Amino acid sequence: MNISQLIDEDHVLCCPEVASKKRLLEVVSELLAMDLPHISAHEIFDSLINREKLGSTGLGKGVAIPHGRIGALEQPVCAFVRLEEPVEFDATDGQPVDLAFALLVPEDSTEEHLQVLSLIAELFSDQEFCSGVRTCRDRDCLARLLLNRRDVQQIPA
Repeated sequence: MNISQLIDEDHVLCCPEVASKKRLLEVVSELLAMDLPHISAHEIFDSLINREKLGSTGLGKGVAIPHGRIGALEQPVCAFVRLEEPVEFDATDGQPVDLAFALLVPEDSTEEHLQVLSLIAELFSDQEFCSGVRTCRDRDCLARLLLNRRDVQQIPA
């Protein structure tokens, strides 16, 4: 599996007006729900917010990977949001977040969940990549950067 199998251009959003962590999680929930007619944005939001209650998914350096599990989901799905103005996210380094890569996985896919989280964390640990993402001003630019990564996108199927 590679990252292009997890996310498509419709699940990428550039520069929405978001003023809080809660609103950011609502936005990614809406993006993730777009192609999941049997799963509501509210159900996705609940999964993401419940995970945040266990500890922030803000990695630091402006990056967060909100994630959750949904029982009715058949395969992992992702969404990505680049904010113009960072929001407080209780990240490990105390810095606000402007890059959020959200992940939903089926309830019982523990190993796959960890592999995808590792892939995303590796991708966003590349400061050059993050700088490039932060210069994007539209969805097309973001999608090109995300979907054309070759060096860290492979996950065992």
